Amino acid sequence: MRGLVIRNTGSWYTVLTDEGETVESKIKGNFRLKGIRSTNPVAVGDRVGIIRNQEGTAFIHEIEDRRNYIIRRSSNLSKQSHIIAANVDQAVLIITVDHPVTSTTFIDRFLASAEAYRVPVLMVFNKTDLLDDDGLRLQQMMVTLYETIGYECRQVSAVTGMGVAELLDDLRGKVSCFSGNSGVGKSTLLNRLIPGLQLRTAEISEAHNLGTHTTTFSEMLRIPGGGWAIDTPGIKGFGTFDMKPQEICGYFKEIFHFSHDCRFANCTHTHEPGCAVLKALDEHYIAESRYHSYVSMLNDQDEAKYREAY
Repeated sequence: MRGLVIRNTGSWYTVLTDEGETVESKIKGNFRLKGIRSTNPVAVGDRVGIIRNQEGTAFIHEIEDRRNYIIRRSSNLSKQSHIIAANVDQAVLIITVDHPVTSTTFIDRFLASAEAYRVPVLMVFNKTDLLDDDGLRLQQMMVTLYETIGYECRQVSAVTGMGVAELLDDLRGKVSCFSGNSGVGKSTLLNRLIPGLQLRTAEISEAHNLGTHTTTFSEMLRIPGGGWAIDTPGIKGFGTFDMKPQEICGYFKEIFHFSHDCRFANCTHTHEPGCAVLKALDEHYIAESRYHSYVSMLNDQDEAKYREAY
């Protein structure tokens, strides 16, 4: 029997079978995923084979090959990864300019990881209704920056409904993984997109302008009109996993574009003479925030780096 993993609570997986049943399942034996050291060998979005047992539950005995996945470094085990979701058509990155602040370093690390695993990203700037004039200007500057690079951006308010109908159009017929920092309003937005969902939400800490986790497990939710939204727990930091320094340039679209004109083929774009990337940075064709994120990933030793805002 085969099916789709639509929920992961840590030890149990809910599988929607090809016959339309939902079966609570556990992993059978030890899974090794082609050398990937993962804290969760089975992820929401995986296609799996299951064997039913007499209790009415099942064992997952096989995972079909994934076409892509969103992955990050495990927060507790730096040498292991955590697969956020598998087999997605797009990642929907929820961002807030304030209440709380989403750092550009976090954004750029997420985008680079998505590029590495061939996952398109739709950037959604939420809580627009809470921004003052300065906040709105900053948000528009960020939107302009990322749209210029080649990313699609939406400005919405989950509370007022601004932009939500248009966002729903972006989701229909696709498998979309929702991700972002804790407190950016992901659950509120999903509640607005999917009537009757009633995901739990929480207030932002006024003292630190930080969010708290309200989603504790990953789950696939049906989108009205067709498609799936994968709800995932909020992420406080995004540690990239298993990237070689010479590959990182390729995951920053605009840096990779200018790198073709560098004097040296093995240029790291940090100090070399004849570096076209550094020239583009000086001439403001590359944003300082993006270059800073690139360098921080090159020198990725300190786990706290990706928590900082620039």
